[in-house]
Amino acid sequence: MSVRIRLQRKGRKKRPFYRIVAADRQAPRDGRFIELLGTYDPLQDPPAIRLKQDRVDYWLSQGAQPTDTAERLITAVREGKELRAREKPSHRRRKAEKAAVREAAATEATQASEPAAEEAPAEEEA
Repeated sequence: MSVRIRLQRKGRKKRPFYRIVAADRQAPRDGRFIELLGTYDPLQDPPAIRLKQDRVDYWLSQGAQPTDTAERLITAVREGKELRAREKPSHRRRKAEKAAVREAAATEATQASEPAAEEAPAEEEA
């Protein structure tokens, strides 16, 4: 039986909460697991990660393979880093960004259409 350290999704729709578990590789994502190793709440700012570090080390020493996301979380806890919450641009922010781009393009177009006032070189008297 090969073991993976992975995330098990909990929580309701659009409100994810994850358990970090040691599970058989063939078990379903949200199905049976061998041991609960910690939790991960990405909705908190900064995201909350709680791990039983000694049990994670035990399973890694037994040959368990962490998934990419689980490995990133384990590394962040070991190094004491805080993960940043991903910001999704809001609808209003996207509208404001599009309006700013349009306005910048309009000002560039008006500047390009206006003839640049060139100064004639001053004549020197000798």
